Amino acid sequence: MSSIRASGLGVSLDGARILSDVTAELPQRRIAVIGANGSGKSTFVRTLNGLVRPTEGTIEVAGVDAGAHPRAARERVGFLFSNPDAQILMPTPAEDVALSLKSAGVERASRRASALAQLERFGLAAHADQPAHSLSGGQKQLLALAAVLALRPTVLVADEPTTLLDLGNARRMADLLIGEAEPVAEQVVIVTHDLDLAARCDVALRFSDGALVEQGAPADVIARYRAEFA
Repeated sequence: MSSIRASGLGVSLDGARILSDVTAELPQRRIAVIGANGSGKSTFVRTLNGLVRPTEGTIEVAGVDAGAHPRAARERVGFLFSNPDAQILMPTPAEDVALSLKSAGVERASRRASALAQLERFGLAAHADQPAHSLSGGQKQLLALAAVLALRPTVLVADEPTTLLDLGNARRMADLLIGEAEPVAEQVVIVTHDLDLAARCDVALRFSDGALVEQGAPADVIARYRAEFA
């Protein structure tokens, strides 16, 4: 089982301190990260796969020091952004998933069939060869997830994955990410303002002013977070 360990983690950008002294050990499978805008939560999760390099302390993910070895971290940690247009690189869904399969080392002869099987899993097989830009917002987010998971990450980070989705697609995305039937990765880390989604996780982290201010059972952490803004 994978585990995430932060020790004295800090990030400064252009002289501004964005994240300070984050220390946590996270063996849980489903991890929610909550907090107000600008609290540091997105910066924290971006350190998990080397998108942001620590300026202090360490962050270890799936046995890799992500600060020292960002490329190795990215091989183990998949990242799903809130806006799927930032991740869809190829003209069609089949080509986009095939690109991930190529990166994963899948032989060219079997990429098409593997891509179609992955699209089928997410209800997109019928759209395999249509222009990716013509997909709905929900379909684009599913395609982005399908392409990330084609790389078989040990840890999946989803940064506000339901923000741009309607209620139905948001529920479907939540079920895919943290449902019990077929885990998408050994660990799933979800940054979210959807407190109902956060409540379904195994542990919640709350950030404020660049610091990890609370870690614990989601119901308790969320209740105190709500009370702060009551």
